Amino acid sequence: MNAPGHVLVVGASAAGLGTAEALRRKGFTGRLTLAGAEPEPPYDRPPLSKRVLAGAWEPARAHLRTPDVLDVLDARFLLGDPATALDAERRSVSTASGRTLTADAIVVATGIRARRLSGHGGPQGVHVLRTLADAAALRADLLGARRVVVVGDGVLGAETAATVRTMGLEVCLVGPQPAPMTGQLGPLVARRLSALHAGNGVVLRAGVLLDGLLTRDGRVSGVRLSDGEELEADVVVTAIGSSPATDWLDGSGLRLDDGVVCDAYCRAADGVWAVGDVARWHHEGLGRLLRLENRTNASEQALAVAGNILGENRPYSPVPYFWTDQFDVRIQVFGLPSAEAPARVVEGDLAQGRFVVCQDGPRGPVSVLGWNMPRQTRSHRASLVDHYTRPLEPTAP
Repeated sequence: MNAPGHVLVVGASAAGLGTAEALRRKGFTGRLTLAGAEPEPPYDRPPLSKRVLAGAWEPARAHLRTPDVLDVLDARFLLGDPATALDAERRSVSTASGRTLTADAIVVATGIRARRLSGHGGPQGVHVLRTLADAAALRADLLGARRVVVVGDGVLGAETAATVRTMGLEVCLVGPQPAPMTGQLGPLVARRLSALHAGNGVVLRAGVLLDGLLTRDGRVSGVRLSDGEELEADVVVTAIGSSPATDWLDGSGLRLDDGVVCDAYCRAADGVWAVGDVARWHHEGLGRLLRLENRTNASEQALAVAGNILGENRPYSPVPYFWTDQFDVRIQVFGLPSAEAPARVVEGDLAQGRFVVCQDGPRGPVSVLGWNMPRQTRSHRASLVDHYTRPLEPTAP
């Protein structure tokens, strides 16, 4: 396979930049263009809900590379100009400013968008947290607030609640699960996380949904929950999920179904690949489509996509991994935990606040979760490799 003369990466965040950098490391010397919707240079998202929100970092510190390093990449950056359409057959992309960009290979790296309660409007004081601008706006509002309600008990909601609480504000975390992050951690570790939040002063409202916002003079004043309870709030943060940023791909010729559907090589069509949060690819080890929203996958998949653009032709079958920092705890997760899989402590002790938990499935271990035991958690990852990297054998008829 001949290397393309021009690669266009649509999306200039971690996955897009990672793909461009991997192409250069692998010897690609052709033209390289990165088109991004946001005006900022590529930045990291995990610090937004932690160090940037808390004020420990200035926003610019979240930038992934300095200007000098980006210059060495020898790429053309077109920032603040969202893509509006793709013609996969012609390999051309239209942008909001009226540009038409063509390339030999196109990488879709447009990520996800935060779900909002009611479009982009609503009362003042209601925030989402996805972009650098979101983090800055939320922090500015928090500095004049006393009571905060965080709606959504997944990773982002739990991290945000922890950060806001460390800023000295009253925080209530609301969500439908029995404990924060039950879907990502399983019930055993999620209950421990619930106790961590409660022990640090976060008020938990579990098993309930948001029924509506309470307002006064155009600004949020509280929330009403599905059980009828009303909570006062100066600021409300909604972390109620996200959706792949694929609306610009309608009519492109790509298959769209909870992301850009790809084969095992992250290829969506001839000459078109997808990477990062937006990519839903065939994971050979699991024998099904998978889409991951985390920083580690953005980096690992970028490396795989760059290699496949250059003809390596290797399926992407990672052991999924993410981490989260909340209060004084780092939780690391290898694999895909579930609320149903049985869990067992394999190292440490729950009561001591340092432990490793394994979950088992029909084919053996499916996940490893570590709580303030990074080295031991990594050592248990080896038990998952066969489950995730060996192609699933078809069952007999």
